[in-house]
Amino acid sequence: MLYTIKNSSIEISADTFGAELHSIKLGGKEYLWQCGDAWKRYAPILFPFICSPKDKKYKADGKEYTLPANHGFARDSEFGFLSQTENSITFRLSSSETTLKWYPYDFTLDVTYSIEGSAVKVSHTVKNAGGKDMYFYLGGHPAFICDIEGGKCTVEYEKPETIVQPVPNGERTVLENETILPLNRAQFDYDVIMKDQPASKAVTLHKEDGGEVKVSFPQSECIAVWTATGNPQAQFICLEPWTSVPAYADDEFEDIEKKPHAIKLAPKAEYSYAYTIEVK
Repeated sequence: MLYTIKNSSIEISADTFGAELHSIKLGGKEYLWQCGDAWKRYAPILFPFICSPKDKKYKADGKEYTLPANHGFARDSEFGFLSQTENSITFRLSSSETTLKWYPYDFTLDVTYSIEGSAVKVSHTVKNAGGKDMYFYLGGHPAFICDIEGGKCTVEYEKPETIVQPVPNGERTVLENETILPLNRAQFDYDVIMKDQPASKAVTLHKEDGGEVKVSFPQSECIAVWTATGNPQAQFICLEPWTSVPAYADDEFEDIEKKPHAIKLAPKAEYSYAYTIEVK
C-alpha cells in the first residue's frame, strides 16, 4: 500500500512492499526514477546483505544458507505499516518462518521517511530480537532521473577522492584526487563505481536540467554510484550509501561471523543508520 506525505516544499510516497520510496517531488517535478523497464526498482533497501556473497551462499553457526536474490530479501518483502505523522512514515519488517530459511536471526527492521524543507531523511533501525549475536549489512539504493545519454550530468564528491576500479586484467583510475565524476554510460562498463572509506560525507548529482540531488551519509563507510548499461532507456543514476563495501568483498570468509564488514549486533540491541536526500 502506498502512503504519501508532503509539506510546502516536497511530496514523497513510499510503499509497504519493500518499504520503498516511490516518489520525491519538488514543485510537482519528479526526481526519483519511476521503475521503468530498464530497471524495475525505485529505491530499494539492501538488507541483510549488500550485493551477495559468492553464489548467494554463506554459513551461520556452521550451517549453509542460500539467499533468494541479490541484496538480501528486504526489498522484496511486505513490510507492515507502523505509524504516520504529518511529516513522517514508518514501516516494519520482522523475522518470520520465511526469512529464517534464508537468514537465521530474529530481528525487526524499521524504516522511517521524514521530510523537512526539501530534504528526505531515510532512517533505519535494526533490532536483534533474538538471544544470540546477529550479523548483517545495510544500505540504500535510490535512483534519480538523469539524462545519461546526453552526457551533461555529473556527480560531485564533497571532498577530493581517488577511486580505482577493478577491470579485466587490471584496474582503472576513475578519479585521482578529484571531486567531479563526469557521467556517461561507458563509465559503468565495469559495473558499480565504489569508494570505500570516503573522505566525503555527501555527494551531489548535478542534472542536465539544472536540478540537483544531494545525498548526505554521515555514517556510511562506502558510497557507490551506478546505472544500468546496455539500455539507453536507463535514464537514471543511483547514489548508494552503504554501511560498508559489499558482501562479496568478504568472500574469503565463508562464515558470516567472520566476515569483517558485517555489523555485529548483540541480543536485544539496536543499530540505527540514516542518510538524507535533498533536492533542488
